[in-house]
Amino acid sequence: MSTIRQIQVTFDCAEPERLARFWCEVMGYVVPRPPEPSGAWAVCEDPSGAGPRMYFQRVPEGKAAKNRVHLDVRVGTGLVGAERLAVLEAECARLVALGAVHLYTLYADGENESCIAMKDIEGNEFCLD
Repeated sequence: MSTIRQIQVTFDCAEPERLARFWCEVMGYVVPRPPEPSGAWAVCEDPSGAGPRMYFQRVPEGKAAKNRVHLDVRVGTGLVGAERLAVLEAECARLVALGAVHLYTLYADGENESCIAMKDIEGNEFCLD
């Protein structure tokens, strides 16, 4: 029988504390303790303990290419059509106000529901789904 494991999502970044605070706002997470004085890393966690821990570590190089893995932030689960799109657009507007960038919106096409592609404050791609 296999063991169920938890995952931690790790971001390489330039400003760990700033990026951690951004993702806390996106996810409703909290910073569990003050960041280390050197600023080399920061953490945010789901206060309920259900979601994965997010770890942000400073690296010297900048982001150079598209992510091979991205997060889907599930804000429209169970919704369809115009109701889903309205929820996605409202969340997009909230995140843009925090510094995220709206890349594009994929509209429902009869087979797939709408989603919105975005970038966080350091250029990491994610989707509102």
